[in-house]
Amino acid sequence: MTLQDIPKIKHTDSNNFFLLCGPCAIEGEDMAYRIAEKVVSITDKLNIPYVFKGSFKKANRSRIDSFTGIGDENALEILAKVSEKFDVPTITDIHEVSDAAKAAQYVDVLQIPAFLVRQTDLVVAAARTGKVVNLKKGQFMSPEAMKHAVQKVKDAGSDKAWITDRGTMFGYQDMIVDFRGIPTMKQYAPVVLDVTHSLQQPNQSAGVTGGRPDMIETIARAGVVNNVDGLFIETHFDPANAKSDGANMLHLDNLEGLLTNLLAIRKLVQSF
Repeated sequence: MTLQDIPKIKHTDSNNFFLLCGPCAIEGEDMAYRIAEKVVSITDKLNIPYVFKGSFKKANRSRIDSFTGIGDENALEILAKVSEKFDVPTITDIHEVSDAAKAAQYVDVLQIPAFLVRQTDLVVAAARTGKVVNLKKGQFMSPEAMKHAVQKVKDAGSDKAWITDRGTMFGYQDMIVDFRGIPTMKQYAPVVLDVTHSLQQPNQSAGVTGGRPDMIETIARAGVVNNVDGLFIETHFDPANAKSDGANMLHLDNLEGLLTNLLAIRKLVQSF
């Protein structure tokens, strides 16, 4: 698996980490364009390979009245428009076997949510589309166990897989990142660190997930020091009013400063 397997991806010769970044969920066309335009501008300036991220629907919600999306086709069409308008690849997560072929018509990378990464039929269906498959490590799984998820992609006839670490459950209402897992999982596939989801505080009594966005740079720095191949960061221009996962998102205004610092750290680490 190489970044060149992804259509439209740029700056692959920069030797920088790649970035999966965007809103948690597609809330509408204007918001998607606003976020994409800003992130594309930043990543072009910093020579970072970039994939726009947005969920076309949110199936894993604490409450039945939580926001799940604006309609599958509508959101997927917006993702396709973002790709065309800004000339960038896109990624979205899928939840059912039937989602794989449907979403593959609109995006370049299919993401398997952490809670579903052991679902063989879903992983195989994603792999058989021929798209790159981003396998999010289950919060309940060891890094070593992710080799089996990668093997399912290979057994389905594809070698286009990433692993994304998004933390491990710590008690009932917190997440931790075990950075020992990065070199372990790099034996199986390129590894991405999901910075913002690693800072979730799930299972709150109110039924709305909390988070620690103040720790985003701390976690991201540690990932870069430990040689992750890519970073996953959810961002929004108004996190407090985002319809999904606002509690752990990075404010869009803070993205350029964060990435600039992280690139400086990467350069220093690579000098050793």
